[in-house]
Amino acid sequence: MDLKLLVAYFVIGGLVVSVVTYFGSQGKSELAVFIAFLPSTTLITLCTIYLAGGTGAAVSYAKSMLVLLPAWVLYVVGVIFLLPRLGLVVSLLVNVAAYLAAAFITMRLT
Repeated sequence: MDLKLLVAYFVIGGLVVSVVTYFGSQGKSELAVFIAFLPSTTLITLCTIYLAGGTGAAVSYAKSMLVLLPAWVLYVVGVIFLLPRLGLVVSLLVNVAAYLAAAFITMRLT
């Protein structure tokens, strides 16, 4: 893979995270989520996978996103439930572990 492309992906990803963090910390959570959920990351990823591996690889990636959607929803619901009760660090640790377990199980079943 081209090093220039990796640097570009890193800069774009960092920019998105920075903008989302800024708006989220300003109490503008809907705007922050809107920006975070823009398909910019998946758009860039799908394009680069397509260019590197073709149509089959890009379609496979898109299908895998849908397969792992339930694990991600479990993660988000868990954060909503546990964050006020256990705090940020414990909530994230528990829910990332739950996501990883659910994703691993899902991938093994498919």
